[in-house]
Amino acid sequence: MRLLLVGLSHRTAPVELREQVDFSRGDMGAAVAALALRVESGEGVIVSTCNRVEIYTEANGAGEAAREQVAAFVSDFHGVPREALDAHLYARTDTDAVRHLFRVAAGLDSLVVGEPQILGQVKEAYEVASEKQATGSALNRLFHAAFAAAKRVRSETGLAEGAVSVSYAAVSLARKIFGRFEGLNVLILGAGEMAELTATHLNGQQVRSLTVASRTLASAQALAAGVGGTAVPWADMPAALAQADIVVTATGASEPVLTGERIAAVMRHRQHRPLFLIDIAVPRDVDASAANIEQVFVYNIDDLQAIVNENLARRSAELQKAETIISEEVEKFVAWLRSRTAVPTVVALRERFETIRQAELKRLEHKLSSLPPDARARVDEITHLIVEKLLLTPTEQLKASDEQMVHAYAEALRRLFSLEAEKKDS
Repeated sequence: MRLLLVGLSHRTAPVELREQVDFSRGDMGAAVAALALRVESGEGVIVSTCNRVEIYTEANGAGEAAREQVAAFVSDFHGVPREALDAHLYARTDTDAVRHLFRVAAGLDSLVVGEPQILGQVKEAYEVASEKQATGSALNRLFHAAFAAAKRVRSETGLAEGAVSVSYAAVSLARKIFGRFEGLNVLILGAGEMAELTATHLNGQQVRSLTVASRTLASAQALAAGVGGTAVPWADMPAALAQADIVVTATGASEPVLTGERIAAVMRHRQHRPLFLIDIAVPRDVDASAANIEQVFVYNIDDLQAIVNENLARRSAELQKAETIISEEVEKFVAWLRSRTAVPTVVALRERFETIRQAELKRLEHKLSSLPPDARARVDEITHLIVEKLLLTPTEQLKASDEQMVHAYAEALRRLFSLEAEKKDS
């Protein structure tokens, strides 16, 4: 079996497509169960964030059939035509898939490099799949290795210092636009993790007011209390919108909560005062038509790329360290993966040698029977050590070989030692 990744991300697909194939938290359990029924291995982990949808599974052979199964699953689950999907999908196998996941978990493939939220999202994706019993030994080990690699990157590099996130980038964008936050009214829509991070970054920036609106008032109140803001019921959001200078939207709504009509109605009472909308939600909270309204400035998650580029330049040295760590962890995992491939051959070889050893001991039974028990035990021990020594080098060579060489060695050993069991398993 081979490790296979099929997905799309902010590097290959526009936000319009990403929001169409987003797996919401509420759908994730059912989605994993449906995926397990579609792929040949019956296993799969779905990593779905605002910037990516990636599915990790195992596949037979070259993985072409599994790749097709995963693509068809995403298309069918979301009702997105294949022709709209295929041009943006990428696939990785084995070492490339491992490296990709390790980089994703460490935040190295994120829109904002080093963002800490992605590790929690990957862990949550794995936990859902694990609860649905959609992960086997290889996927279990792969994801735990990814968590360990991400932990090393965070603890051994400076990427975690002053860590940035999409929320931080949104605040940075607002600072670039306004220069100073003093005297500005900020409205945050949503009370989830992204909204909380945004509010945390804004806290202490000396804004005139920080207002939080959420469909669940209790959640808005809890967030507002933590950052010295004010919560308003969702029904009062239009009034808060009319007073705001900056609106950061991070709801989990599947449809835009700020339509062009609603914003146009608000602007009629603002006396030409500009309104800046920073939409960090996927699917987007702000209808695209809002950008056509005079004095309304809309930025979505892809617009944060410029800030990301600045972040990249500042962190280039730390990135190099992080990539070195990732390479070390990938090498360790791939070594395990190779050893896993070699296990059936190693087991068959050991069984063959042990059978020969036992047969020879039995053949010499009439000579050994005259020896005292401790001497017979010594003979058994010595012959066992000889077999272990003979097997040591071929075992190490098998475990250190790539998949192609493992199969070549397996074929040769099968012929040389009649390893029929190995032939069946390899």
